This record gives sequence, C-alpha cells and structure tokens, in this order.
Amino acid sequence: MVTTINDVYLDTRRTLRQANIAGSDIEARELVCFALGIDENTFFTKKREYLFDPKITEIQKLVERRLSGVPLQHITGRWEFYGLEFKVTEDTLIPRADTETLVDSALAFVNSKEKARVLDLCCGTGCIGISITRFARNPISCLLADISEKALKVAKENTIFHRVTNAANVSICDALQPCPSQFGSFDLIVCNPPYIPTSEIPTLDIEVQNEPHLALDGGEDGLDLYRAICTNFRPAVKEGGALMFEVGLSQHEDVRDIMLAAGFEDITIFKDLTGIERVVCGVVPYSIEPMEEELHELNAEEILDEIEAEKEENCPENGTEENRTNVAEPVRV
Repeated sequence: MVTTINDVYLDTRRTLRQANIAGSDIEARELVCFALGIDENTFFTKKREYLFDPKITEIQKLVERRLSGVPLQHITGRWEFYGLEFKVTEDTLIPRADTETLVDSALAFVNSKEKARVLDLCCGTGCIGISITRFARNPISCLLADISEKALKVAKENTIFHRVTNAANVSICDALQPCPSQFGSFDLIVCNPPYIPTSEIPTLDIEVQNEPHLALDGGEDGLDLYRAICTNFRPAVKEGGALMFEVGLSQHEDVRDIMLAAGFEDITIFKDLTGIERVVCGVVPYSIEPMEEELHELNAEEILDEIEAEKEENCPENGTEENRTNVAEPVRV
C-alpha cells in the first residue's frame, strides 16, 4: 500500500475524531510526526511525499494505543511546557498549560530579588523548576524534589537536556514529612501537589487515570498535601519568602484558609488564562526580634546620672570665671 503523508494524517485525524478525542488535529499530526521522526515544520513541507506499508503500519499501531486510552504524551515521550520540550513518562504527571500560571507567578516573585533559592516540590518532570531557572532574569538555584525516584530520574534528564545542571539539582523528598534539614531554607517554594479527591479519580477521563495515581490522589477532600506542606515546609521558607501552590477548581478558598492557619500572610490568588483561580501564594512574615538588652533596655540609674551631669555642666554656678561674670544679675523691683 502506498499513500501520502497528508492522507495518512487525514485518516488518523478522522479516526481520532470518531473516538471523540479532543484536539484530534494536533494529536494526529503529533502521532504522524513521531512515527516519521520529523518536526511540525518538516511535516508541512513533506506532506505530499509518499509513505509505504511499514511506516503506515507503525502509525496505525500508535493510533490503536491512543484509542486504548494511553495519553499522547506517554506515546511520544515528550510534551511542550512554557515553550520548552520536556521528557514525559508513565511515571510523571503530564505538564499542562494550566500550570504555566504557577511559573508566571514564580518568575514575577524571583525577578524582584537579586538572587533566589527555589524549591520545586512534587516536581514530577521538573517542568516548573526548570522553566523558572531558564527564564529568571537574576541568578537562582533550584532544587527539584519528589517522592518518586523514577520521576526524579526523568527530572534529572530534563535538567541535562535544558542545560541547567549548574543551577538545578534533584533530591528525594516526601512532602508529607518535615522538610529535610539538609535542604536548608528557600526564598520560594513552588508546588503542584496531588489535589484530586480520592473518590473522584475513577470518574476521570481514561487518559488521566493512566497517569500515576501518586501524582493525582490528594486524599479524601483533595487537600491532604496542602495541609502537610504548609505545616512541614513553612520553617523552610525564609522570612519575606513565599509558598506558591497550584490548586484545583474551587479549591482556592480552602487552600487560602489552610495557609492563613499555618501563619502565612499577604495571601494572593492568581487566575489562569481561562479566568479560573489557579495559584494561591502566601508570604512568611518578618519576625520582630527582641532588642539586645545592653543596647535597648533602659537603665534608670544611668539615665539619672546623665541628667545630673548635664545639669552640673550647664549650671552657671559651676561655670568658669568668664561665664560667671557674664551671668545677668537678677533685677530687683
């Protein structure tokens, strides 16, 4: 069988549309490009060229995997986020455009500082921390942390691919436990935690259910990780530093209350491009340290001594002979 690249693309698009897969145009093109090892620009320049059976069969097998519920990103092993391409596997959450709001908010924060230390908690592919590192105007160092060793391996590969290994490193970390002391402190912690209520996971699209449940399940009400992180990681945020969360639909008020109860202040909520409240940010306030006793405690005896000394120094009776002769005599009436 012989056909053109464009005909195969049209057949693939039609099949995906019949299966009610959203974005069938993009997905069909991605599958064809992946099978042929070409990018989108090359696809448009070569779409009139012919394909033969082996490649056609390969594309058909990819389509069958997609129809079975395997996410496109797990088939191609890559996905774009914040203008950068990231490796994606079955062990990582797929980067989504909604999360770019978190990167926008984080960049606005770190760009206001001369330098910053950032923690990307529950990092998955590392797309958030790496994007911040790549686009920050000022020097930053970033730690990518996750409980999954397989996810951390992907994150490490992404730091190498984007050439940020001098500024970004990876470390195992359980967000439900206190922040490891060896992590030190941070100017900013960003986190896209699991936030889907456990009971809702079986109702999600089959593609989402195929993503790692560890990255989806937020407990009974979806808020377990928010509570734990606010408690466990607040001590790791520097004074004047911030903690930023991505939140699910209608979770922003609950997360705001959790952050306030944990001692965060100046809570700010950012909306994504669709107008949905997507990011909640809280700041650790500056503490007022007790003044050093020897400098700031009032010593009554010393003060009285200073007052008496001033009186004696300024008193005319204790002045010099010259001063005494210049003192005006009282006027007698």
